[in-house]
Amino acid sequence: MIAFIKSFKYTTPFVLFILSYLAFNNTGILCWVPLLYVFFFIPILELFIAPNPRNLDAIEEQLAKSNKLYDVIIWMTVPLQYLLLFVFLVNFKQDLSVADIAGRIVAMGLLCGTFGINAAHELGHRTNIFEQLLAKLLLLTSLYMHFFIEHNKGHHKNVATPNDPSTAKYKQNVYAFWMQTFIGTYMSAWEIAVEEAEKKKRILPQLNNEMFLFQLIQLLFISIIIYFFGFTIMLYFVAASIMGATLLETVNYIEHYGLSREKGVGELYERVKPHHSWNSNHVIGRLMLFELSRHSDHHYLASRKYQILRNMEEAPQMPTGYPGMIVLSLLPPIWFSIMHKQMKKYSLQ
Repeated sequence: MIAFIKSFKYTTPFVLFILSYLAFNNTGILCWVPLLYVFFFIPILELFIAPNPRNLDAIEEQLAKSNKLYDVIIWMTVPLQYLLLFVFLVNFKQDLSVADIAGRIVAMGLLCGTFGINAAHELGHRTNIFEQLLAKLLLLTSLYMHFFIEHNKGHHKNVATPNDPSTAKYKQNVYAFWMQTFIGTYMSAWEIAVEEAEKKKRILPQLNNEMFLFQLIQLLFISIIIYFFGFTIMLYFVAASIMGATLLETVNYIEHYGLSREKGVGELYERVKPHHSWNSNHVIGRLMLFELSRHSDHHYLASRKYQILRNMEEAPQMPTGYPGMIVLSLLPPIWFSIMHKQMKKYSLQ
């Protein structure tokens, strides 16, 4: 019973599914409730809730690691994501105002970022085929399948170096970073996929690779939406997927902003250390994104499941949770003022 209660707290992100369902079936302010929940209610609430840096002890960690309920919860994001995507697509038949349409697209975009990419991120680090398939299915709902390739085989290798398009440079604003990461990660995924195909000695490696397959799958998915729901609704879906991807890349921006690894012997970069990722122990943001904000431990050992990720004392801490940090990043002067003081606090600049 205690194990069930401890794992059940990770169903709290599913509140966003409920709020989005309301948005897709109503008009007016209800269409915007998911946005208000994520970027207004949660950031304000986190101002009054102290961060919790506590880690599980050895026994608790072993129990959590062996508890399959944590896996079932993350698996459940896949059918729920597809169910809500279907609800989103079928509910544009009635006459809607521009504001109502925009609100619904934003709500779907939040689902794409929170579950379509973030939950896929967790599953994509698993080693079994079933969970990797679930990761790809989630990424398909955000049209961001190349993330599966580039994140695992590019970002984790090159993080906090100039070779990583997902690491923001010192004094680089988020808008410039978006251009860098959208183009850079897509091209990097192609390079990785082609290189892997060449190593496997495949004929025509430029076409006979996982990245090319992902593009075909996404085009087929878009075509199916056009066939059943029409071109205009397909555009609404694409807009939502772009928003989801933008949320993901904004998270990348705040996770490694201004951090860099030193070059060691033989021009190789030092091993990734806790101070190469920004952490947040703010409880609501942690739960909402399946502990993604304990990012230093994730980079230290990417195979650690979300429920056992640790706070690492050496890691620099964000002044607030992820939702609040995302909002701050959109205001570069305020972002630079706060984060550069934080970097000096941890002697990072």
